[in-house]
Amino acid sequence: MHKIFFFLLLACGGNTFSQSPDFDKLPTLAWQFKAGPIVSSPVMDGDLVYFGSLDRSLYALETKTGILKWKYPTSGVIRSTVCLENDNLFLYSGNGVLYCLNKKSGKQNWKFQTATGYLGDRHNDFADYYHSSPIVQNGIVYFGSGDGYVYAVKSSNGELVWNYKTDDVVHTKPFLHHNRLFIGSFDGYLYALNAQTGALHWKFKSTGQRYFPKGEIMGNPVVAKGLVLVGARDFNFYAIDENSGYCHWIKTFPRGWALPVTPNDSVIYLGTSDDRQLFSVDIASGKVHWKADASFNIFGGTALGKAMGYFGTLKGQLVGIELKTGAVKWQFTNDASRTHQAKYFKENGDYRDDIGQLLPFPEDQLTMYQQLGAIFSTPALSNDLLVITCFDGTVYALKK
Repeated sequence: MHKIFFFLLLACGGNTFSQSPDFDKLPTLAWQFKAGPIVSSPVMDGDLVYFGSLDRSLYALETKTGILKWKYPTSGVIRSTVCLENDNLFLYSGNGVLYCLNKKSGKQNWKFQTATGYLGDRHNDFADYYHSSPIVQNGIVYFGSGDGYVYAVKSSNGELVWNYKTDDVVHTKPFLHHNRLFIGSFDGYLYALNAQTGALHWKFKSTGQRYFPKGEIMGNPVVAKGLVLVGARDFNFYAIDENSGYCHWIKTFPRGWALPVTPNDSVIYLGTSDDRQLFSVDIASGKVHWKADASFNIFGGTALGKAMGYFGTLKGQLVGIELKTGAVKWQFTNDASRTHQAKYFKENGDYRDDIGQLLPFPEDQLTMYQQLGAIFSTPALSNDLLVITCFDGTVYALKK
């Protein structure tokens, strides 16, 4: 099989901090819910959990029961995760529209149309799994778009504050720190923008790679210990000075992408695709403390408990690990994965020898992921529940 088949993978990182009790043993099923295919992460807030689907709808379920509270249809597939401010929920849909909804009722307050008009958000390739997830702070909503722009709009009424044009698709989730907005583009640059005006402070260019010469910035940047931490399609993970744009260290993953990053004090938890491992990496130096075998590709971030962490794989498995050592304590395999694993994998977890015939075209990988119930998202952790969304459209709520 050609190398590029394995390399065309994309992650969307995230981080979830929690004071919830640790799930140190394999959790049990509390409830499950069925929607269309899901790549967005669930967001729990009080008695509701929110997620978007490729069936073009946003769902709000009762956290305790999984019963549908309300559903909001859009005219575009939803590949991004919502954010909340007071009673408002902000959603960016594949139709190129940012929506502001009442989080309790799902009633629309306002909407903002990006420059793409009604053509929708541009999809780069089959492995461009995510859209930019909005963030909100100090009354401003920030997000990127397939039209190449970064947008800042007022959270109160959707009025445009500023926009900034890059040279390609912007599908990363922005990160705001010290009045600077950090966001990556498919043009291979990480941008540091003034959060109030959109003025450019600096931009950093990735190295590029044989199969991905532009070095598309696909990982969601995060800031920790004065460094902007971000992964790109050039198989590199970068630690960049937040003030100057100077690169302090680079870690290369020769087998594929390393994109989803979750900071935790002085370390980050970094998921990899073809390396099939989760790494604990020192933020200051890039030194690896430990690595945990995930058995398959990791594209979502790690939800953090007190001593345990939880992440999903594209094989439809949720993994619970000790944060101090990386020891795998348990794995939860969803229904779709249990049903279809043998179609694609040997008993030892490797691809079957005839995988090239089973998946002759890149798009066939998406079919495999749907059949496996791949977990592209970051789990949501709150109190005694752990919620995951899967690419076959199933939402699972697990309990201690």
